[in-house]
Amino acid sequence: MLSGEPYDCADKELITRWHRAKQLQKMYADTPSDDAPRLAAILDELLGSHGKNVWIAAPFFVDYGENIHIGNNVEINMNCVFLDCNEITIGDFTGIGPGVHIYAACHDTDPAKRLPEHSTFWKSMSAPVRIGRNVWIGGGSIILPGVTIGDETTIGAGSVVTHDIPSRCIAAGNPCHVIKKL
Repeated sequence: MLSGEPYDCADKELITRWHRAKQLQKMYADTPSDDAPRLAAILDELLGSHGKNVWIAAPFFVDYGENIHIGNNVEINMNCVFLDCNEITIGDFTGIGPGVHIYAACHDTDPAKRLPEHSTFWKSMSAPVRIGRNVWIGGGSIILPGVTIGDETTIGAGSVVTHDIPSRCIAAGNPCHVIKKL
């Protein structure tokens, strides 16, 4: 899965890990927002790694959680979806608006290639997503597999990020493109 090769989502080990992530994200959502020690303990178990002063507003949805790596002083607003079938890395001092979706998973566009032989799920592929330091991702944005967003960049609300965006710029749109260099 992490190599980017096609994989079977119905693999027993993956399904077990997926179910555990669902249990942890429910526990996180059910924990009072002012119970910082409990929230941090759940994130310790759910995420691959996270720095200090990480705030994730519930609800927060993941595939596995363990492939998400978050730096220090990061804020993630509510209703975000992170399909972490590959690594999702978020740099220090980054803010992610509500309803942002980050997809490190995808399926082949050829219908015949995505059909499974002995599975109830389509064949899947993945590619890492990397978000730099001091980045702001506006609400409702979608970031596709394999994308890197450079440091100190702002992505406008509702953008669909289909390719890499450089550092120190403002980018927006569908597809997302650089509007202004800083």
